[in-house]
Amino acid sequence: MNSKQKMVIGQINFTNVWPISLFFPYKQLANSVKIMTQVPTQLNHAMKNGEIHIGPISSFAYAENKDNYCILPNLSVSAHQKVGSILLFHKKPIEELGHGKVALPTTSATSVNLLKILLNKYYDASPNYFFAPPILDEMMKVADAALLIGDDAIKADWYNKQYMVTDLAQLWYKHTGHWMTFAVWAVQKDIMNTRNEEIQRIYDALQSSKEQGRTRIKEIQQLACEKIGGNIEYWDTYFHQLSYDFNEEQQQGLSFYFQCAQECGLLPHHITLDVLSNQTIV
Repeated sequence: MNSKQKMVIGQINFTNVWPISLFFPYKQLANSVKIMTQVPTQLNHAMKNGEIHIGPISSFAYAENKDNYCILPNLSVSAHQKVGSILLFHKKPIEELGHGKVALPTTSATSVNLLKILLNKYYDASPNYFFAPPILDEMMKVADAALLIGDDAIKADWYNKQYMVTDLAQLWYKHTGHWMTFAVWAVQKDIMNTRNEEIQRIYDALQSSKEQGRTRIKEIQQLACEKIGGNIEYWDTYFHQLSYDFNEEQQQGLSFYFQCAQECGLLPHHITLDVLSNQTIV
């Protein structure tokens, strides 16, 4: 990577990351960084291809490309019990899905595999999975259940009056007692030595933005009402269900998720977490 080339920072195109991304000082860093905003699967692909140098990716995408990434400390999208925006809509109880048809969104990696783990490991179910655009009514025309994530899941849940709804983080907690981490912030290993000062500057800006997101959460809730819908009470509950830290308890939950993924044949080998410490970023 050319040292004069702008660092490309990924940004998830969902409300759930606003408490980290909303107050990032883009204008101050405009001369040295470029922002790429996409849904998780697109960011995963761009990161894998080297089009993004630093940013959030699906936790499962980290596992698939672990040799190329390091995880930045103290940044994630995690949930303990309910997450509110990783939702399975189903026509019959989960116990009865068995060999039915399950529609998966084209926007997700971690959540898709979380669903497969839960159904395989705890319900002995092996349904017929297929991918579809994240439009609930269209998905359910040909499926017994449909998974939606992010703002698509939130909006569908508001207007849903006919399907049962299961929160996957809540189901994960029920069976494992663990946290579930859906996204981590990663950096390309091959630029760690050549662009370390810039990485540190971006990391510091992310931490500052996260702190502002914590103290200015009412502003974020109001913006969500204006752009997505709902009311302050809904968004207050939603954002307080989420954690943006990546402490030992979140790391333990993610490690167990990777273990389960390997046991279910979704990952080829054991995955360890390569998390940078605050002292080793530079």
